[in-house]
Amino acid sequence: MADTAAPATTKVQSTAAAKPAKKPAKAKKSTKQKLQKKKGQVRNYDLGCGVYRFSRTRMYHKKALYKFIGKKTPKTVKPKKPLTIQKKIGGEKNGGFRIVQLKKRTKSYPTANRIRRHPSKKCFSQHKRRFRRSLVPGTVCILLAGTYKGKRVVLLKNLPSGLLLVNGPFTLNGVPLRRIHPNYVIATSTRIKMSGVKVPDHINDKYFKRIKTKKAKKDDGEIFATKKESYKPSEQKKTDQKALDGQLVKAIKKTKEAAHMRRYLKAMFGLRSSQYPHRMKF
Repeated sequence: MADTAAPATTKVQSTAAAKPAKKPAKAKKSTKQKLQKKKGQVRNYDLGCGVYRFSRTRMYHKKALYKFIGKKTPKTVKPKKPLTIQKKIGGEKNGGFRIVQLKKRTKSYPTANRIRRHPSKKCFSQHKRRFRRSLVPGTVCILLAGTYKGKRVVLLKNLPSGLLLVNGPFTLNGVPLRRIHPNYVIATSTRIKMSGVKVPDHINDKYFKRIKTKKAKKDDGEIFATKKESYKPSEQKKTDQKALDGQLVKAIKKTKEAAHMRRYLKAMFGLRSSQYPHRMKF
């Protein structure tokens, strides 16, 4: 009996070993995780510094916008809600109609408007300006707009209006004292020590305001209009330009490669074929 009972126990053990262990239950994915998986990369994405992968014309063909040119969807005319209702006047001798307004008007109107308190707001000129970290006085910048675009200039000062005070210097590349918006400037890694350069306090935003001359009244005898006077810098501006140019030239001479720096400021900035600004290190 003992010999026959032994193999039964082995069969039970073998069947138990053959059955695989139960797998742990998977956690259900949330709706946010499902949506994140569905989202792919944008077709036209920013490569850096506002330069996109595809141009406008390329995206025009990719989106097939030419199919929609000249096609106009008909306007859906919304039904106007009635403001009044016509009601019949009851009674034996009556029988006419009266017009009743759906929205009842107010019976009493205030004699004076209510004074509302407004929070004190700072004027735009009093706002605090924030500049890029690279725009420090002494950095050599490349101008991207205006009459002197493509030229290299030296940053002198960050003005409270949010503009930058730059100088060529004028003796090297012909760029005078000017104000420019930081959006139209590329800040390079080259810097000049500004310890010897002192910008006077009177050179601020008011310094660059032009004086408007009053228009002379036309007499009866005058037929032709007077010519507009072209802008001419004042004597004070000329003296300030010479003084700052002299200080900047001295600061450039103190650099290790003075001759190379002079040639660098004189040279114009430009891009050749297969040169992309978002891949360059300035």
